[in-house]
Amino acid sequence: MPKKPTTTKDEIIEGAYQLIREQGHDALTARNLAAFLGCSTQPIMYQFPSMEELKDLAYRRADAAHSEYILSGGDLLEIGLRYIRFAEEEPHLFRFLFQTNRFSGLSLKELINAPETAGVLASVSAEEALAPEEAAAFFEPLAALVHGYASFIANNAMKYDPEAIRTTLVAVAEGLERKEY
Repeated sequence: MPKKPTTTKDEIIEGAYQLIREQGHDALTARNLAAFLGCSTQPIMYQFPSMEELKDLAYRRADAAHSEYILSGGDLLEIGLRYIRFAEEEPHLFRFLFQTNRFSGLSLKELINAPETAGVLASVSAEEALAPEEAAAFFEPLAALVHGYASFIANNAMKYDPEAIRTTLVAVAEGLERKEY
């Protein structure tokens, strides 16, 4: 009977997530992960014959952490501010989630209507008393603005200034509220 692996599949996924979180997605190789976990590459290669499968599972782990973080906000403004703050606090994870060509070729409208944003759109719809398609139209410019801020911050192209960001988001949202859908 083969020896039971001492490093479990879940430990490897969590290790991949933590490695990406600390060092960035380019650091995720079998050799780097083995060193990070303090094991040989054998359990990694045994559990994951393809590093793409492991990257996908690490992505899902990162996406769940991101969703939990931003959705613990409250209203739409807080969700947007938490999205930006996540990029400031977790730049490697932000870049892994949003800047690794996973969504290549999709339009902003397709991204907004993706299943991952359903919770945010439901919140917008309820908060603004809008039909789902109206909520998506209201949310689209805000999503572009929030993601732009987050991308600048995650890539050290802009200093994180939460008060200035809040002021801008409020002004844009107020302008959108005056628009008829």
